[in-house]
Amino acid sequence: MKSGNPVLNQRVFSQAGAYGRGEAMTIQGAVGKTFILLILTFGAALWVWSEIAKPEAELLKFLMPAVTGSAILGFIVAMVTSFKKEWSPVTAPIYAVLEGVFLGGMASLMNKAYPGIAIEAVALTFGVLFCLLAAYQAGFIRATPTFMRVVVAATMAIALFYIVTMVVGLFGIQIPLINSSSGMGIAFSFVVVIVAALNLVLDFNLIEQAAKEGAPKYMEWYSAFALLVTLVWLYIEILRLLAKLSDRR
Repeated sequence: MKSGNPVLNQRVFSQAGAYGRGEAMTIQGAVGKTFILLILTFGAALWVWSEIAKPEAELLKFLMPAVTGSAILGFIVAMVTSFKKEWSPVTAPIYAVLEGVFLGGMASLMNKAYPGIAIEAVALTFGVLFCLLAAYQAGFIRATPTFMRVVVAATMAIALFYIVTMVVGLFGIQIPLINSSSGMGIAFSFVVVIVAALNLVLDFNLIEQAAKEGAPKYMEWYSAFALLVTLVWLYIEILRLLAKLSDRR
């Protein structure tokens, strides 16, 4: 069983068992930890948003270092958490705050260019989350082996495309598909949003199975961290899609 989320897959939970058996994780515990991380993310994002609302001179001094620095540090913390899962009770909250700073800055800039887009993206992100969770719990969506293989393959293909785009960008070669508001650009973003959303289904399934298998208690924090990674990706892609649609109006 696999998850398209690179930080949440069956091997993660299998390896977790090697650290010993104490108190086991529960689904309720993972949900609670997810709420904590979301509160931290929103708190940091709102703080950055309020700072950006200050005079332009302060904006120029604060915005780029905060957004760029938090993005880099967030990536580092995510990698550390992926390799040191037992540290997740500490590193997951740090990651949440860093991502909040990054998202707050990025969303504020996008909202200046496209008024209202940031709140629309938040509403759509959580709308997708709750709809998929309800569908999963009702049994309308099942993480079958074929479903998982397709989502994992699509996720890996998107990740590879983004990496190639970044590498060729270093040599001045631009691939317009990611940021283009053309029909192809919008279709690409729509597909990526769907793939990101379907990763949530795999994550729900993995957490449910891990709880049944009695994974260690700290995996609640790691599971919450993994879900946050997916939600951040989904939010960014929805934000990008809405911007492209706005450009077409």
